Amino acid sequence: TVLSRGLAAKGIYPAVDPLDSTSTMLQPWIVGEEHYETAQGVKQTLQRYKELQDIIAILGLDELSEEDRLTVARARKIERFLSQPFFVAEVFTGSPGKYVSLSETI
Repeated sequence: TVLSRGLAAKGIYPAVDPLDSTSTMLQPWIVGEEHYETAQGVKQTLQRYKELQDIIAILGLDELSEEDRLTVARARKIERFLSQPFFVAEVFTGSPGKYVSLSETI
């Protein structure tokens, strides 16, 4: 698990960097093919969003292609999802944790 000061500065808790963090358990034969493929797709989306950050800062969203704007929108939704109220983050956010089933999450 790799923590990110940047995510913490944005108020995203837990501030775990999903691109730099890895899990030996994230294997298709352990978590299932759908879960594995979803996780890989999330990482690809977040990586592309990271690559677009400089362009967005200099030129703004309007200069991005439609596909890149969609990627940015998806990545921001993923960031918000990953910062949903978790029980472990309650002390930082003041928001109570919530339970979401695995099938609903995937």
